[in-house]
Amino acid sequence: MKKPQIIFKYLYAEDYNPVYVNGAHGGISPRGELVVHFYLERPGVPVSITHEVTPGGTIGAELDEVPADFKQTLYRAVESGIVMNYESARTFHLWLGERLKELEALHQARESMQFVKQDTSTDITH
Repeated sequence: MKKPQIIFKYLYAEDYNPVYVNGAHGGISPRGELVVHFYLERPGVPVSITHEVTPGGTIGAELDEVPADFKQTLYRAVESGIVMNYESARTFHLWLGERLKELEALHQARESMQFVKQDTSTDITH
């Protein structure tokens, strides 16, 4: 006898667009749900840079940057976030743990391959 089954079909929003993130911030909401805001952390970019022009008409030394503190500033661009109830968060945690195991195995395999490629101690010559 055939076991019962279910098929999940995925529907993507018209504006679906995966984005790269390298950090997250969040916590527990007043309703007891997990709130996570994903961000891309990056160094600042100046709004403008002023250079002198040399007598030969080329770009010379940098004179000014706006804002002046952009080199000391890191930005966290928040583009998306999620809100999950406890049960969904637990399920996501288990799913993510399995993906991390797969990723760790992949990294170990790559490291092993690089070790083999770098090993020049064989006695075989051309």
